[in-house]
Amino acid sequence: MENILPIEGNVKYTITLDPGVWIFDDRKVDLNNYFISTTEKEDELAAYTKNISAHWDREIREGAVFPPTLKTEKKFEKEKIINGSFGIAFKHFLKNAEPGEDASVCLIETKDKTIEVPLHEADTFILAFSYNGKPLKEDGPVHIYFDDGSNQNEPIKHIRKFIIK
Repeated sequence: MENILPIEGNVKYTITLDPGVWIFDDRKVDLNNYFISTTEKEDELAAYTKNISAHWDREIREGAVFPPTLKTEKKFEKEKIINGSFGIAFKHFLKNAEPGEDASVCLIETKDKTIEVPLHEADTFILAFSYNGKPLKEDGPVHIYFDDGSNQNEPIKHIRKFIIK
């Protein structure tokens, strides 16, 4: 149970987070190049549209059959998942918990201390859940990075729960 993180407090729904299954989540981001990207982050709808358009273009050029290159691409993607470092935005989970209208603070309870962060800043958290293909067992289950990468070398570790006040 130490790998399960609750979001509780002034929320409509108390939810639990299980980082062990996030590797299958399409919302995950590759942390190896997430912070070095200087381009403006696309919104989810634009990214989805771009992805679907590329798939459609490929089907028009190559047909709907599965050429050998698709098998190679699948193998590459599988290896990337096995060896990659990934995170996921905390805002997705915070949105599902539905903080109360008067909620303004997110308390991050760690092994040693409690860190108080304004709720609007909690929306920018990236929860890292794997490093080089391995779960963060020793100082995890997640690390918190700020979206701007300002704490990239010193993430918040040993997180036990999130409390919304």
